[in-house]
Amino acid sequence: MFTFLLVLQAIIAAALVTVILMQRSEGGGLTGGSPTGLMSARGAANFLTRATTILAAGFVLCCIALATLASLNNRTSQVDASAAPPAQTAPLAAPTPVAPADPLAAAADQAAGNEAAPK
Repeated sequence: MFTFLLVLQAIIAAALVTVILMQRSEGGGLTGGSPTGLMSARGAANFLTRATTILAAGFVLCCIALATLASLNNRTSQVDASAAPPAQTAPLAAPTPVAPADPLAAAADQAAGNEAAPK
């Protein structure tokens, strides 16, 4: 069903592009247009306008149907426990702090120890 709707959507999209490109500009918007464009081939314009509306509605409905099918097909019935973080166990004793190895602090302590030593 998903593949059928996907192919149908591609056909509708190609037909929609073709119908839109076949339409003659009627002068709306920023270009101004020409007054003769409003009176020429009115029957064909009405058909193309209706065809565009029908194809656009079909395209939107096909998108909604594909999204619904995709969400239903990828639904899982179980919770995936592998993505959960591992359970924390309480530590038995508090960890002892480890002093960072700082050569400048060691040199300062040594210098302070030498000055404090009796002469």
